[in-house]
Amino acid sequence: MRKLNKLILPLQQGPDLTLGQFLETVEECSPQTAYAVKIRLHEMADGELKDMEFFFSTIPTQFTAFDSEAYKTSVVGLFIRHMLLAYNKLSFSQVYKLYKSLQHYYHSHYAKPADEQSSLPVLSADDSDMDLTSTEDTEGDRMDKEELDTTLHESDLRAPSRGPLSQKQAEYFLARQAYLLKNDENKALKPAALQEELNNMLKFNPDFAEAHYLNYLNSMRVQDIFLSTHSLLHYFDRLILSGNEGKSNGDEGYGRSLRYAALNLASLHCRFGHYHQAELALHEAVRIAQESNDHVCLQHCLSWLYTLEQMKGSDSTVLTEDSVKMAAHFCLPYLASLGIQSLVQQGATQGKTAHKLMDALKDTDILHWKSASQLHTVTQHCQHCFTMALQQAQLLLNMSSLEPVNFGVQQNNTEAFAVVLCHLAELHAEQGLYSTASQIIQHLKERFPQHTQHAKLWMLCDLKIQFEKHMNEGKYNLAEPLVTAICALNKTEGLYRKAQVLKALNCSTEAYSILQELQAHCEKTKCTEMVIRVMLSTAELHWESSGFSTALPLLLQALALARQHHLQSLASETILHLSFTQLMLGVPEQALNVLHEAMEPILAHGSVMDKGRAMLLAARYSRLVVLAVDSLNEAAAYFSKLDCKERLRDVHYLHAQLHHSLGQTAQRNKSAMLFRALDQELQSPPDAVRL
Repeated sequence: MRKLNKLILPLQQGPDLTLGQFLETVEECSPQTAYAVKIRLHEMADGELKDMEFFFSTIPTQFTAFDSEAYKTSVVGLFIRHMLLAYNKLSFSQVYKLYKSLQHYYHSHYAKPADEQSSLPVLSADDSDMDLTSTEDTEGDRMDKEELDTTLHESDLRAPSRGPLSQKQAEYFLARQAYLLKNDENKALKPAALQEELNNMLKFNPDFAEAHYLNYLNSMRVQDIFLSTHSLLHYFDRLILSGNEGKSNGDEGYGRSLRYAALNLASLHCRFGHYHQAELALHEAVRIAQESNDHVCLQHCLSWLYTLEQMKGSDSTVLTEDSVKMAAHFCLPYLASLGIQSLVQQGATQGKTAHKLMDALKDTDILHWKSASQLHTVTQHCQHCFTMALQQAQLLLNMSSLEPVNFGVQQNNTEAFAVVLCHLAELHAEQGLYSTASQIIQHLKERFPQHTQHAKLWMLCDLKIQFEKHMNEGKYNLAEPLVTAICALNKTEGLYRKAQVLKALNCSTEAYSILQELQAHCEKTKCTEMVIRVMLSTAELHWESSGFSTALPLLLQALALARQHHLQSLASETILHLSFTQLMLGVPEQALNVLHEAMEPILAHGSVMDKGRAMLLAARYSRLVVLAVDSLNEAAAYFSKLDCKERLRDVHYLHAQLHHSLGQTAQRNKSAMLFRALDQELQSPPDAVRL
């Protein structure tokens, strides 16, 4: 009965449904009730007018019974009472017209082909005759916003009818779609379908401000800058001209609408990368907010100012600190939390120690739990993911919502969830678990379809995983086309991978030129991680020309940067390069000492490729042949997991040499045979200076 009570409000306030949609909705709630409804409708529609009158005459008995589920104080009882009052006001001709409309409603459903029953309903003239609420007494029919906390049914996802909607139907539809766009975009109508319905709604009521705002949100989904700006301005124009805003200053009125219109316009330009226009709009919002003494609006403006400075690549630490202090002063915990997390992110890029950053994030926990803000808690766990990846990622994904669940939807389709799932996919791919990574990507595709705003995250993640897989397998012809797609989503990542492909294809001059250009750009934008990766790739290019002495200072510089910014993974990878360089320079003792420093973190947290390279390098250093063979066996297991045939060929070659020195002819011949098979398959000479 509880489910049935929750079902009443969407049916009453929502758009009109066909009989098929109505029965499907009721059946999801209660199959027994749906069967009873079918029987009752059949008796009335295939019977006579007296059958419908008998139905209404039996209602008062059930309505007055205290043990009835339709008791007058229940939700169902209130609905039945409203229906009875409306029915009793009808004249005989109106009752007869209602009965004929019921017959048409019933028989039109069964007269349609099966494939047409699920199509969108078209409002006919007769459909409106069945609206018992279309009487003189319509006061109180408007839905209160707090009554939207209902369960989302399948019928809620369908678009409203094509004809003009009542005010309550339009408000319900707009509120539901706006909520879904915010919390679970995948369950909202597709952009084209929603645009069509909004156009139909605005055709009958061009001054409907809420419809213009939903149009703005829908346009943002497809990155339509013109329509989104147009709809946003129309929304505030209608809002200002509406009768609800009679004051010119204060918390309500024209001034409030104007300053928040400027603030929203600034955020819109920020999202599309129009920094100059965003700055002008922010200054306008600040000016109006100062005139109205609106501290809340001023704090939002300050938050967008430091966000804009970050997007432009400038240092916004001072602005962010001021924003946190003022937000705490005016009791705005959500803005204070965002500011602290922004400071932590900036501190991470500036080389602040990890324990200080973790302490800062820990201090925001109290703010999150006091304000019950799940979104900011999720964002904080996302920040933690880069230091305690698996633990924090699982904690975030298994979080229960702290906020009320409306329309049966929880806030689990935010950007933080997309980032964490992408991070998990990359972690699995690094360990050679490509099938698991593919399943995570598939889940991301279902949760964040291509038209949604966070789809770019999994698109880039998927392309990067495919690229690394093809590069590890030596399939450079398959990796090369992915570079263009990666560049379209992230130019920096795309250029770096283009240099990797060129280096693998022995186009050293072109690769070196791209790496130098990329390093200059990343140093300017303070992208330290990419700077270190570029330095490592440049050092590998120097190896190919036997410039080991030239690569050495470059690697030392990269190691200093990695340690300064506490990037343990990149520091370990740099040590591997440094150790190999020292080995090729003829100082194996120093190289071995350096390798021991990186071996433990690599075997504990490194990728499968790094583990394999570390074990292969350890085998070259080992003075005991037996230990060298064991290291090579372990390296072969790692490279086999990635199907990295070029490195497996190197392992088999060293295996054959070691077995030959031990006089183990059978094992030597087996390793030599494996080497020859891979050498013939690859049809490329072995790289003697590859780590």
